[in-house]
Amino acid sequence: MTLRSLAANSPGRRANWKALGLSAEDMLKPKIAVVNSSSELAICYAHLDGIAAIVKEEIRKAGGVPFEVRTAAPSDFITGAAKGGSYILAGRDIIANDIEVQVEAALLDGMICLTSCDKTPPGHLMAAARLNIPTILVIGGYQQAGEIDGEPVDVEDVWSGSVGERFGAKPKFPVADMAENAIRGPGVCAGMATANTMHSVVEALGMSLPGSAPVRANSPKMKEGARAAARRIVEMVQEDLRPRTILTEGAFRNAVATVLGVSGSINAIKHLQATAIEAETDIDVYALWDEMSDVPVLSAVRPTGHVRIEQFEDAGGARAILKRLEGRIDTSVMTCTGKTLAENLAGYVIPGPDVIHAVDDPVGEGPAIAILRGNFADTAVVRLGIRDGSRPEEFTGPAKVFEDSLECLQAIEDGKVVAGDVVVARNQGLKGGPAMGGGASMVLFALDAAGLAKTTAFVTDGQLSGLCLKGLTVAEVSPEAATGGPIGKVRDGDVVTISVANRSIDVALSPEELAGREGPGFRIPASGYLANFRQDVHPLSTGGVLLPIEE
Repeated sequence: MTLRSLAANSPGRRANWKALGLSAEDMLKPKIAVVNSSSELAICYAHLDGIAAIVKEEIRKAGGVPFEVRTAAPSDFITGAAKGGSYILAGRDIIANDIEVQVEAALLDGMICLTSCDKTPPGHLMAAARLNIPTILVIGGYQQAGEIDGEPVDVEDVWSGSVGERFGAKPKFPVADMAENAIRGPGVCAGMATANTMHSVVEALGMSLPGSAPVRANSPKMKEGARAAARRIVEMVQEDLRPRTILTEGAFRNAVATVLGVSGSINAIKHLQATAIEAETDIDVYALWDEMSDVPVLSAVRPTGHVRIEQFEDAGGARAILKRLEGRIDTSVMTCTGKTLAENLAGYVIPGPDVIHAVDDPVGEGPAIAILRGNFADTAVVRLGIRDGSRPEEFTGPAKVFEDSLECLQAIEDGKVVAGDVVVARNQGLKGGPAMGGGASMVLFALDAAGLAKTTAFVTDGQLSGLCLKGLTVAEVSPEAATGGPIGKVRDGDVVTISVANRSIDVALSPEELAGREGPGFRIPASGYLANFRQDVHPLSTGGVLLPIEE
């Protein structure tokens, strides 16, 4: 008998679980963690207790024993209030660690994760890859947006409107009125921001049941999907179908193609890379992005276009995107259904062909997101959306450098940023932020409100909200300023050239001049968990994981 089996069948374990109501028969059944991030702090998670109850009931019916466990629940609009939003990305890794110290420590047989706002999907994927026990994700769904005078209003309108007012832009309705009407139910932000992008990624990876993403939160469809997933996780334990069988290079390629096909959030790149690292693979997600760069935009969901998330769901969602890309992706990969993607897609008819276009009749040419490289960055990310000429893709201009977003916002308000500038906001990377806090997204909305989004370029080592798609914006510049990257050595007036066609970003300085300049170091103090994060986090080439790895 192994130490693991001794621990799993110890009298002390039996005594504790008997006190919880488990029978001797229950001790022989599959033991399933129901990972729940329910929180009364944020509407994204407010409905998950009800979904957890449904899942637990169905697991019992299927012959398993459910154990509900809780994790952190980061939400941009709520837990992003302190430290410039630094706790948001840092929360992703808390979730993965939370799951490990509960599910792995208890030697449970499998887990079903209720995945909701931006950082829970990657946190759950990372934990699944790390623990490598049978896992399935249940998509938590998106919130019902409101309306004013018959026109839809969502949280993107509230955010952009509130920033815009400060810089002279008139919102489409009074901001106070939009705030009162924008959210009418639980779930994540409407639109193809990071949450719905990652929900689609989960399905593309094969880690949720077909047809799961996106979905209206608390809808009959979502609840039936939760029941089906609960039944399936018991079968997965019996079949010993584990995440690392599913999370292959082909699956990651399919996820990359899906993000490009929906013009999703750039945050998916680091989350996919972190998941690949947790799965102990050598998959280079940045290289996959280059490889799949000819995938066109197949649906113009907000903020890329005017398709609303409800329309995208009704048109088939992620499943329809995968069907459209069937000839371009790896359909031989295994999925959580126990079938290949090809089997899952066989016979599927797209219900909304006018919303989700064919590859040979796309909404826009690819890529919607591109990786740039040069003497300014080893990697940097630009989100292009629909490439219709409305945003510049080639830009050369003098750098106007700011040490943080607040300084940059003030300069925009004071009229010190002008057409032709390359606006550089730094010290917002994984270590410098720390955890990519700092509010780079606010700068982008401010440039747009000030009428400068199309006549300037914006470059930052910070991350952007998935709601951001304005002007020529280069984000997640790596190496970051705090670790000696070129972005920390650029000075006002240095000429920066950005070329999407060449996939390049360069500064007109010699290697010797760059090497001879000092960077800013750590300008932003960090304490507590954020100090630990700063110390342990690895570069964006790893997705920003905290694991001890060889770089």
